[in-house]
Amino acid sequence: MSNKVFKFMFLMVLAGTTAFMSGCKSKNPNTGLYGSDAGLYGDPLLGDVPLEGDSGDWPADGDRSLFDAVYFAYDSSQVNPEEAGKCEAVAKHLNKGKGQGVIVEGHTDERGSHDYNLALGERRALAVRDYLISLGVDPSVIQTKSYGEEMPDSAGHDEGAWRLNRRSVFAIY
Repeated sequence: MSNKVFKFMFLMVLAGTTAFMSGCKSKNPNTGLYGSDAGLYGDPLLGDVPLEGDSGDWPADGDRSLFDAVYFAYDSSQVNPEEAGKCEAVAKHLNKGKGQGVIVEGHTDERGSHDYNLALGERRALAVRDYLISLGVDPSVIQTKSYGEEMPDSAGHDEGAWRLNRRSVFAIY
């Protein structure tokens, strides 16, 4: 094969690879599973359908004061055994029919990129959701939402503040 043909083929492969790698970027990376801009996530295969309020839309606000937040280790979405009791209390409440439903809100500390933190917040919320389901909570009353680093509990920039920001919060309806 001549040197010119080899160079031409190399440039074509390079151009094709570059075009493939650049792809099409989503117009809104915060679009949730249901196509809304609300950033609501869940697994429809497990019966996870949007909760509906009186107006047919998502409830405007839930009660976040009923239960303590579940805290996570750095860069982790695993529910620690020390935090499991908090999920068990929520499951007991929902299984008794005391709440219409819950949105599990996932949060992260400020470290990491915006997209990474949204994904980590989602994984944390989904881990709590999965644990609630394992405790007998009906999947149709559980939704998840990731805030990433956008709504910190503590404004500090040290380990003490970061520890408080790595959490999942229960919004009970």
